[in-house]
Amino acid sequence: MNHPKRSFTLCLLGTALAAALPFAATAQAFPSKTITIVVPVPAGGGPDLAARVLAEKMAAKLGQPVVVDNRPGAGTLLGAAAVAKAAPDGHTLLLTPNTMAISPHVMAPGAGGGIDVQKDLVPVIAPATTPMVLAANPTLGATNLKAALDAARKTPGLPYGSAGNGSPMHFAGEILKRQTQVDLMHVPYRGVAPSLTAAVGGEVKLLFTALGGAVPHIKAGRLVPLAVIESKRSALLPDVPTATEQGVPGVEVNAWYGVFAPVGTPAAAIARINQEMNDALQLPDVKEKLMGAGLETLGGTPKVLADFMKADNERYGRLAKELNIKAD
Repeated sequence: MNHPKRSFTLCLLGTALAAALPFAATAQAFPSKTITIVVPVPAGGGPDLAARVLAEKMAAKLGQPVVVDNRPGAGTLLGAAAVAKAAPDGHTLLLTPNTMAISPHVMAPGAGGGIDVQKDLVPVIAPATTPMVLAANPTLGATNLKAALDAARKTPGLPYGSAGNGSPMHFAGEILKRQTQVDLMHVPYRGVAPSLTAAVGGEVKLLFTALGGAVPHIKAGRLVPLAVIESKRSALLPDVPTATEQGVPGVEVNAWYGVFAPVGTPAAAIARINQEMNDALQLPDVKEKLMGAGLETLGGTPKVLADFMKADNERYGRLAKELNIKAD
């Protein structure tokens, strides 16, 4: 004879298990639909290229389409907000330059949707870094940093371009001004690609830029690299000395790309994406494509990216106050 209480308990247990099955199936089925990688800068720059290279490899491995959606604006915060507010299921990702760690310190409160990039997004992987360089239009007649500074002293207010207000490139320009007391005028553009177009066209004679995207112009002689503005030379530009080597210490900024997901994304989904991207970054053709565009492959655990984010948040927050950098 079945005990009524035991039968009722078994019925409840069966109901609970049945209710849990759809959630278990969903977790096991990741990815179950198209994955979107939001890139918060215009097409044509290093982040866009990295996203498209990784998207192709991930689609082949995951069996689902992976698309890139460019959403520039508000110093990368517009695209970041779109991802932070997306369903936290691993199907919406952000691939951003480290401008995202800087923008909250220079943009107006609430810019881009009012998210907290430190709390509303979780790190997945840092797929690449790119050397930061000071380059010149050939018509400036400079082939090194000293010659560029001499030209700037002869032309007070000489314009320099950057990828936008509050970008690492903007910080580099203001640091150079502080270190040399040279009068330069900042001209912000809406991303690396537009700033490169302006420099190649002679709209600005000097450009602080990430090497990613600039390589074809340098190889073709449309831009002249004057200095690496990091702590050491880059293997991608071994013959170009740092600003410090050329007598101007302290002009050092960095550029990394990070992939983030909305907070609350299942750990299993983050681990899968991290693994697939790490695997892709080891492929010879991926390395070749990224290096050819001025990107150095990185990868690693989410903690690598979390540490980058924390360090840049602290450093650029301090520099923004010291240099009085604010977005228009």
